[in-house]
Amino acid sequence: MQAIVVRGIDDYVLTELPEPEPGPGEVLLRVAVTGLCRTDLKLIRAGHRDLILPRVPGEEVVGTVVRSGVGVGGWAAGETVYVYPGRCCGRCASCRSGAENLCADMAIMGFHRDGGFAEYVCAPAASLLRVPDGLLPEQAVFAEPLSCCLNALELVRLQPGERIGIWGGGPAGTLLARAARAQGALPTVIEPAAGRRRYTDALAAAPADARYDAAVPAVGDPAAYHDALRHLAPRGRLVAFSGLAAAVPPLGDINTLHYHEQTVVGAYGCALRHGTAALALLAAEAVPVADLISHRLPLRELPQALDLVATRRGMKIQLYPGA
Repeated sequence: MQAIVVRGIDDYVLTELPEPEPGPGEVLLRVAVTGLCRTDLKLIRAGHRDLILPRVPGEEVVGTVVRSGVGVGGWAAGETVYVYPGRCCGRCASCRSGAENLCADMAIMGFHRDGGFAEYVCAPAASLLRVPDGLLPEQAVFAEPLSCCLNALELVRLQPGERIGIWGGGPAGTLLARAARAQGALPTVIEPAAGRRRYTDALAAAPADARYDAAVPAVGDPAAYHDALRHLAPRGRLVAFSGLAAAVPPLGDINTLHYHEQTVVGAYGCALRHGTAALALLAAEAVPVADLISHRLPLRELPQALDLVATRRGMKIQLYPGA
């Protein structure tokens, strides 16, 4: 099979690998589509905390069942499935509390084990979710980034009727806004790039007097965090959704949080239940996504795809390993 293998920092190759064999508890999938995101860009060009090399990347995957390993039942050849990218222990305190994304033994597809930048991939049967009838694979693959957005909105305790400011109008920011609106909230997206503002009727800058009940920086820019904190209402909640480089200036005056009783919470990844909720929203078209696909490319055009992500010239870029 053809696959992308990352061998080191900015060192990757399109090569031939043997078709993987599903182990006990696993299912072999033929990859239909895999999404490309800024995390993939970072993983390939700069490295990542969780990356173990060499590695086939790709954590946003929809595929069809080929065959199952020992001890797996309930999956028929040809079924279309979304792959939750995590594999957790299921026993620790985080797993028992529904936060398996924080499991100390978490093994993430595309980081700790091979992912979807390949024609075939093996995945734990416990990580598979059936794609609802009528939902196209290229739409269902949005379940992974949408799941991360649902986790953030859950942690920020977003309520119907609340105002939420979202800094960044890329794929994540747009999904956050659409998911927030589906939950009855009132999102405002702040996005300086005119080409991306049309997806959410975004503003180039937050109005000086705007105050938001919840705020989400959906871009890894310290300036977005500073601006979000400046526009946070009393008792407002900010969710640290996008990671920052290690060396960044302090994010604000703790006294402001103290006097206004504001809250800051982190959000990293998603749990399996968020995938179930995301697929339901996508199938019901409560969160539309078809218009967000700007490029459909084969694996051999990964260099072009990475450049599109790096320069923000595309919106959502999808790779088709079988093309």
